[in-house]
Amino acid sequence: MIERTISTATHGRYLIESAASPGSAPLLVGFHGYGESADAQLERMRRIPGADRWRLVSIQGLHRFYQRRANEVVASWMTRQDRELAMDDNLAYVAAVVDAVDREFPGAPRLVLAGFSQGVAMTFRAAAASSRTVDGIIVVGGDVPPELDLAALSRVRHAMVCHGSRDEWYTQVMFERDIQRLREANVEVQLVEFDGGHQWSDQVVQAASVFLRGLLDTGDV
Repeated sequence: MIERTISTATHGRYLIESAASPGSAPLLVGFHGYGESADAQLERMRRIPGADRWRLVSIQGLHRFYQRRANEVVASWMTRQDRELAMDDNLAYVAAVVDAVDREFPGAPRLVLAGFSQGVAMTFRAAAASSRTVDGIIVVGGDVPPELDLAALSRVRHAMVCHGSRDEWYTQVMFERDIQRLREANVEVQLVEFDGGHQWSDQVVQAASVFLRGLLDTGDV
């Protein structure tokens, strides 16, 4: 048997919710977890107090499938098969979405990325590869990708890293390892630890509100 891969065009789905005020608005771009849709991450971002000051963009993974119990269309970002090729595809896809949003709604003064679970790795990769300045990231319940070295991670300016004390997927050991890696890369890290499991908790929502408000009001966190 001979195995080959081939590059092909495909279409991705993303959702946009404009800010409450007309004109240019900062961008908050979200990445959902495994077996979810862009709708789920959009709803998480909507819950953040003050999110109506931002243009929300939720990007859906390219690899769609049916969630059999509810017969809903969901997606993932990648599997272990052809992992490096999938990463390249995903990064090109995210860059194309951000460029398309910028053309449609120019002049965004800030760009922040936010990911949950499997979407956390996508958040870090997209921030490290972005041709635009990423002012901050919000990551909940997922770890820093192993292939990103200190130079790549140093492109992340500010990171709000969130961990539930009872999270069986993103453990305390993983959380502490990630914090050490980020600090070694001179990333400004804000820690949010909460009593909960693998979830985008109320504590995360409130902390994200403060984090985003800091970016808008002072230009820093």
